[in-house]
Amino acid sequence: MAPGGIISKEMIESRVAFADYETATSNTEFRALPSRKTATSFGGNLGTSSTSDVQNLLECPVCMNLMCPPIYQCPNGHTLCSYCKARIHNACPTCRGELGNIRCLALEKVAESLELPCKYQIVGCPDIFPYYSKLKHEKNCKYRPYNCPYAGAECSVTGDIPLLVMHLKNDHKVDMHDGCTFNHRYVKSNPQEIDNATWMLTVFNCFGKQFCLHFEAFQLGMAPVFMAFLRFMGSEDEARQFSYSLEVGGNGRKLTWQGIPRSIRDSHRKVRDSQDGLIIQRNMALFFSGGDQQELKLKVSGRIWKEQ
Repeated sequence: MAPGGIISKEMIESRVAFADYETATSNTEFRALPSRKTATSFGGNLGTSSTSDVQNLLECPVCMNLMCPPIYQCPNGHTLCSYCKARIHNACPTCRGELGNIRCLALEKVAESLELPCKYQIVGCPDIFPYYSKLKHEKNCKYRPYNCPYAGAECSVTGDIPLLVMHLKNDHKVDMHDGCTFNHRYVKSNPQEIDNATWMLTVFNCFGKQFCLHFEAFQLGMAPVFMAFLRFMGSEDEARQFSYSLEVGGNGRKLTWQGIPRSIRDSHRKVRDSQDGLIIQRNMALFFSGGDQQELKLKVSGRIWKEQ
């Protein structure tokens, strides 16, 4: 990557943000949103039409994402982003001529002058940003779509909460229940088989919101454990408005857990690996099951309430 020219500290920081942005916007979530071709300034006020033309110039012809420095051009003036340049074997995607390492400094300067709305404006984000700050903001915009909370498979579906609720019900066949209290039963005929993680997901409708109850078996270091935890289908700020408790027991003993549900902004694996939930060692789980300890029978009860 040729450095070429003098780049401000803000532009250098924007490159780091853009590397993450490239990965995030290469999936269907970015493609699913309607395109927004508006801007508020470009060295002064411009009409929507002329600014749209400028934005079109800043779209990489290969990945269709907005380009950040370094922006490259072939001898005929066709441009593309640095990420795609590394993938096309030095051939211009437009004219097929040799690309070389020519920087399009003029277009980089144009980009630096733009102020644009967040790409999630269509779903409620009201903010306007300088071109390079916009890319960094969109990575963490609170209006960005949510990832599917389903565990056990890499599901690429994204969307708003109503869409994901229907997706869980129709595509993943997840059980849906109404109410703020629950009893989750887990039975396993051979509790020794824990190498392949066993998990279950149930969605509860409570206070007009949706909560995901996860229950699974996995290895914690060398120790086999069972874990139950709750995730909130919404933002981190909304999640902090609620609390929940979990309880499991038998033979006159019980374990309890109380906490705040984690937002589905945090991945299932992140919550599980942080051990933010009710953890039951296998020996204790078998003790709770009673009998000859040849079959695991656990009942996890819980309650969700809203903080005042």
